[in-house]
Amino acid sequence: MGLFDQMFGKGAKEDDASVQRFNELQQKYQTALAVIDQQHVQLQNLHVQDNKLYLRGTAPSQDVINKVWDQVKLVNPTLDDITLELTVSKPQAQQAVANAPSQSAQAGSQSYTVKAGDTLSKISRQFYGDANEYMRIFYANRDKLNDPNKIQVGQQLVIPPDTDA
Repeated sequence: MGLFDQMFGKGAKEDDASVQRFNELQQKYQTALAVIDQQHVQLQNLHVQDNKLYLRGTAPSQDVINKVWDQVKLVNPTLDDITLELTVSKPQAQQAVANAPSQSAQAGSQSYTVKAGDTLSKISRQFYGDANEYMRIFYANRDKLNDPNKIQVGQQLVIPPDTDA
């Protein structure tokens, strides 16, 4: 199973039509998704919305956002089947000053220490009220996690704020 094989984020619907459309768009935008992964963009949403691929996340720099947009435009210059909302995360120096020790690199984020029996789904249910939001936590912790099914007791995880409307 690849990193982008499952829809997540508020608004993600798992009905047959949405899943089929998601699979089509995922294949179409495979190269753009690879850039997102390689450039460490933290996604909060990846699903079908209004029959378009909807992606929302934070990138480490404007240059990374430009790289993603360049790849998306190569795939589809009309941009008629994708909605992409990327923002730049705060620079590291500002984050260290702006955030308390219990908060992460993303403003409003929290830190969580993995306990015995925890899964990302269980942690997601605790923080978001929805176990299916676990991929948000995974993407926020790509620097320390390679697989959403493999977390370690004692590991410190970033829990992004629940900013979806």
